[in-house]
Amino acid sequence: MPVAGVTAGRPAEPADLVLRNAAIHTGDRLRPEVSALAVRAGRISAVGDDADIAPLVGPHTRVVDALGRRTVPGLNDSHLHVIRGGLNYVLELRWDGVPTLRQALAMLTEQARRTPPGQWVRVVGGWSADQFAERRLPTLAELNAAAPDTPVFVLHLYQSALLNRAALAAAGIGRDTPAPPGGQIVHGHGGEPTGLLLAAPSALLLYSTLAKAPLLDEGDRASSTRHFLRELNRFGLTSAIDAAGGFQSFPENYGTVTDLAARGELTVRIAYHLFPQTAGQELDDLRRWTATTSVGDGDEWLRLNGAGENLIWAAADFENFSEPRPELDSYEDRFEQAVRLLMEQGWGFRLHASYDETIRRDLAVFERLAAEGLFPSGNRWLLDHAETVTPASLDRVAALGGGVSVQNRLSFQGQAFRSRYGAAAAAEAPPVGDMLARGLTVAAGTDATRVSSYNPWVALHWLVSGRDVAGRALRGARHRLSRADALELYTLGGARLTGEDDVKGALRPGAYADFAVLTEDYFTVEEAAIPRIEAVLTVVGGRVVHATAEHEGLAAELPPVSPDWSPVAHFGGYQATPSGAVQADALREAAADSLAQAAWRRERGDAGGGARLSGDPCFL
Repeated sequence: MPVAGVTAGRPAEPADLVLRNAAIHTGDRLRPEVSALAVRAGRISAVGDDADIAPLVGPHTRVVDALGRRTVPGLNDSHLHVIRGGLNYVLELRWDGVPTLRQALAMLTEQARRTPPGQWVRVVGGWSADQFAERRLPTLAELNAAAPDTPVFVLHLYQSALLNRAALAAAGIGRDTPAPPGGQIVHGHGGEPTGLLLAAPSALLLYSTLAKAPLLDEGDRASSTRHFLRELNRFGLTSAIDAAGGFQSFPENYGTVTDLAARGELTVRIAYHLFPQTAGQELDDLRRWTATTSVGDGDEWLRLNGAGENLIWAAADFENFSEPRPELDSYEDRFEQAVRLLMEQGWGFRLHASYDETIRRDLAVFERLAAEGLFPSGNRWLLDHAETVTPASLDRVAALGGGVSVQNRLSFQGQAFRSRYGAAAAAEAPPVGDMLARGLTVAAGTDATRVSSYNPWVALHWLVSGRDVAGRALRGARHRLSRADALELYTLGGARLTGEDDVKGALRPGAYADFAVLTEDYFTVEEAAIPRIEAVLTVVGGRVVHATAEHEGLAAELPPVSPDWSPVAHFGGYQATPSGAVQADALREAAADSLAQAAWRRERGDAGGGARLSGDPCFL
């Protein structure tokens, strides 16, 4: 077969980089499998067999032998809070992937000793009690024992936050502190706060408390962001669509990524959204932004993709599946003004909507505007999350030219969702099969970092297996995807949402040279091992940005993590889950710890042997 990208009879220019001896899944249906590719000037110049690409090797070409490893297009998370995550990454202790609560508490205890006075230990997202062998949260007593003097803030999903006594004092939370609407500060019998904060159902209390912790200075924010992007490269991620979010103001909180882009130091391509921060002022923000910027402003590394994921605060349905679905007040008038403004100014948008009840109300507004010719209009728009969207609503989305970005939030919240809405509802949450059957543009992501982990392979495992982090089967067969289809949602899917599918998401001549060489063959590895896949080599724009194992040393080193007491400096980021004998040892330790606790309870007269969880308010 002729080599793609090389014109017969015309001498080809030497490549800057050649990858050979690889099992390359190109994502291009015209030529899905090749063994080699060539890169020139940041783009794929040719794909083919090793012999086809060999003539493109010149005296200055870097040749990388993949040793037969699976290679895929660079992954693209279509809903990642990458900008906010980068600004805080080195401040956070990651429990992502930690297999036991015993290990998690040991990490927290060690970090408390390393953290200087005035700073907090914060565990913010990426984990669930379901991932632990003990299948429980830490108790407040355990947090106070682990860190008697250092403030500790532990965020658990959208549901709750646990603060030790030092954190309550640092945050100024006392017996008379009022909770904002939709939040609850749990008090003990004596009236003092216990340290348990609840989203009921709004997480504003949790996030506003976290916002009281110290921030990094500008130099360390840049370093933190670079290390976070490198951590994403570790898993083969090369692009992300930033969904903005609360406490992410424009332009203030976008300055770090803008400066990094100007210096050529981004290693993940970012398409970003703008999110009005203040209720009641949303229309003012949108008018100012649409008057001064345009969708597409930027370049291939950093570009504006539209508004959202909130347009007005009143339309947000909180996704705490441990609480009843929120009943939203009337919001349609201001919502219609916001959508009209965006569509008339040529702006696309993304819209947070977890429940079909909200989606139906939103679609009714779009249909009124469609009668005026504003939908479909060529502006890209999409729904985010859509766990309970119905087939009827999906038909309306298709008629209005919309798309959907789905995330694996139920990897972490699946049991809470099933307990409230039932197994049948959980089997269809979200109904990805129905979306694809209607020809909708569908992309996949994580919604990291405050709830889900940023590890894309955990999300891909969920799309394929339908199982949560505890291994429970939740999703029905109709909505589970083949490995190839799931990967397409994580590559071309995201590129379609930003209008870049001509240059991103598939490895073909003219496309960005963004790809990852994997530790395991995603297409053949045991299904349960998919979450443990990483990249041994990640290339973005023809530049090696992550390299390990046999490729160690090919990527430029980053400056050391700063500050030096950072949890990331000591523990790193995602904790790779051990397997085999190592995992068995960890489970035996957790079991031994549980047996010790049971013996302690029996000595205290609790013959129930652990049926009760103690009087800690966390478990009431």
